[in-house]
Amino acid sequence: MRDSIPCLIPDWPAPAGVRALVTTRRGGVSEPPYASLNLAAGTSDRREHVAENRRRLRLGLALPEEPRWLRQVHGAGVVAAEQVRRDVTEADAVWTVRSDTVCAVLTADCLPIFLCDNDGCRVALIHAGWRGLAAGVIEAAYGALGVRGERLMAWLGPAIGAHAFEVGDEVRTAFVAADPGLGGAFRATPHGLWLADLYCLARRRLGRCGVGRIYGGGFCTVTDSRRFFSYRRDGRTGRMASLLWLT
Repeated sequence: MRDSIPCLIPDWPAPAGVRALVTTRRGGVSEPPYASLNLAAGTSDRREHVAENRRRLRLGLALPEEPRWLRQVHGAGVVAAEQVRRDVTEADAVWTVRSDTVCAVLTADCLPIFLCDNDGCRVALIHAGWRGLAAGVIEAAYGALGVRGERLMAWLGPAIGAHAFEVGDEVRTAFVAADPGLGGAFRATPHGLWLADLYCLARRRLGRCGVGRIYGGGFCTVTDSRRFFSYRRDGRTGRMASLLWLT
């Protein structure tokens, strides 16, 4: 079963006791447009298909427990993993200091951000779309960890690429009004909109928290349809899972 769940493993120098991965869209039983490893209960996918996909995920990857699935709302709420009621607790970031407690976020264009400390004692996982970034979800997760930024590292998982994320003036204004240095994260289009770079926005916010070691980035969920779900590309679609835990 392990070979039937293709995953991305972060290329960051995390301590040995930190486990992290991102699923792809392959390895499940869901039918189009959710084909095939849709892990989100909040879609219109058949409930039994999502349950079977989650069962395959846990068994195929030998997870220590069922992931702590959040009800994500594109905000800045942060919760300790042990307080999560699966698929009910509203939050967009989750953290833990407990072993074998699996933090999880679901994405299909938004940016999953992994954080861990140098000692491998604290981890946090963030669901960061533009609304969450503008609302301060990175800063909220950083505060919950209670570790200085220089003692943290981050990995940026698969998200919509800067060449594909077209937004209006209100999105650019939400960031540049608070931090003029973010103007470089937006490129004007010929028809009056902007191309936004989520990775650049996240790196800037992480840097302002003192996090200097930032890895990953460079994916595009929109253009890589073989591996990734994309809401911007398909509308009705599934979700990948990012998972992070301590052993």
